[in-house]
Amino acid sequence: MLSAKTLFQEILDNDESYRLFCSIAAGGESQGGWENARIAALVPASERSFAPKIARHGADEDKHGRIFNALLRKRGLEPVEVPPDTDYTMLLERDGIGLAHDRLKSDRPLTVPDIVTYLAHSRVTEQRASEQMDLLRRHFADHPDIGRAVKMISGDEDNHLAYCHEELLRFARAGHGRAIQRTLRACALAEIRVYRDVSLAVMAHMGRILGWSRGRAAVLAAGIHAVYAYERAAGWRRMVSLEMPERRGALDGPAATAPEFA
Repeated sequence: MLSAKTLFQEILDNDESYRLFCSIAAGGESQGGWENARIAALVPASERSFAPKIARHGADEDKHGRIFNALLRKRGLEPVEVPPDTDYTMLLERDGIGLAHDRLKSDRPLTVPDIVTYLAHSRVTEQRASEQMDLLRRHFADHPDIGRAVKMISGDEDNHLAYCHEELLRFARAGHGRAIQRTLRACALAEIRVYRDVSLAVMAHMGRILGWSRGRAAVLAAGIHAVYAYERAAGWRRMVSLEMPERRGALDGPAATAPEFA
């Protein structure tokens, strides 16, 4: 029976598909760590007290990248180059979502609208990350190789999502509500399109590695398109709602250190 659990188990059991999966995940997390570190360094003077939370977000993402690389080492594997069509972070930037890397590479301080853009982008992408890691946690929390990593990363992603809600509500109270909703909607609609494209690309690469039949590949592609159709019609709305989280101050304090997985 084809299910999310059996699909990921197949990827997990094959060294080459597992190598690609961990490499894609590590690359995305490390990129997110760099982006957050640069944003923390460029926060406008009026928001300097907010910088430690952004830095904590970046430290968590860096930690996740190290964890995925450690999982590779544990299997005696080396990372592979991430195929461009699977690079979620860069494809979002190409679509103009979030803060451009050229902007982050400069030394010019960000503005408050820039910070609002960053938070709206993060709220949308952290929704996706939280959902994906929750799925893995439900199926693989007790797995001897990846269980600890999945539980740690899933908890961090939930914290990141809570932090985005809390901070966006703070900015909404300060008068940025309309800009936040406008930016959230644009980010959500772009994200679901990029997520569809990346999902199709990842499944195509995995299919070649694992020797999937054309029929199986077609079924998986149809499922990805069906998810996109639902998200385009209504599912995107879950990415733009804001409510005060149960986890208040989720990114207060330093990042937890990662255990040694290798």
